Amino acid sequence: MEILVTGASGNLGSLLARHLLARGHTVRLMRHRTPLPDDIATHPNARVHEADLARPETLAGPCRGVDAIVHFAGVLFMPRPERFLPTTNTEWFRNLMTAAISGNAKRVVLASFPHVEGETTPQRPATGRLDGSPESWHARTRLEEEKLLFSMTKGTGTAPVSCRVGMVYGRGILMIDAARWLARHRLLAVWRKPTWIHLIATPDFLRALEAAATKNGASGIYHIGDRGVITLQEFLDRASARWGGRRPWRLPAWMIFTAAAMVELFAMAFGTQSPLTRDFVRIGMASYYGDTTRMFDELIDTLEYPTFDTGIETL
Repeated sequence: MEILVTGASGNLGSLLARHLLARGHTVRLMRHRTPLPDDIATHPNARVHEADLARPETLAGPCRGVDAIVHFAGVLFMPRPERFLPTTNTEWFRNLMTAAISGNAKRVVLASFPHVEGETTPQRPATGRLDGSPESWHARTRLEEEKLLFSMTKGTGTAPVSCRVGMVYGRGILMIDAARWLARHRLLAVWRKPTWIHLIATPDFLRALEAAATKNGASGIYHIGDRGVITLQEFLDRASARWGGRRPWRLPAWMIFTAAAMVELFAMAFGTQSPLTRDFVRIGMASYYGDTTRMFDELIDTLEYPTFDTGIETL
């Protein structure tokens, strides 16, 4: 199949592009400012497209006639996300959807997350609702993206798919690699409140996204996660032990919010990226867990790493 990956220069976008190319698909790689990794940019089945989501006229070519679009592109690691996310996560996505529909794209797959339903737990998992009231700007604006996806494709030939992905873990995932570095330098810390998370190992994540883009009849909301039940604190404790580090520091929430505010102030003062923001802390402190029934029934029926007990070897 011919699949467009937006944000193909980013971490998850480039991983999916490699996976799809290895599986024999033709992949359109959409990039804006960040260069593409050489191995995917030069692949014989890759087609590179320079485009800007803020400029609708640049999107028609990449979106025209594709079997599926998998959307990762956006703005991250900038201070004060409340100032830009309503534009980058909604208006820019509207531009992409307009180009996809007018270009007769057969399917649009949005990479989302369970946080859009607000706080959920293994006892009360996210079920695919669109009426949540999440606290963080990242989740609020991603929910608006989901609403646009389903409203704009209604009555068209473009099928809407939202993949609400839990925490992807494994070597090569930027957040996991950063946690490994911090753990080895005795700098890794986490808040005290137990926070449920829904994990998915990188190989299973890539298989699920490929299925969402290629399987006949795939449509609607799928929660992408494994069969395990774990808290963020337990995950970091076990991961740190595997990396040879100490147990992460347990800090009060106000200290972590203060650290995030200082990082944002530094980024604003010196025009740098902000790897930690108060909104990241806000979304991180919300428990999330999704009902994966549809994923197992319609996308992939087995996982290579069904729980973290088996997947810890990928760290």
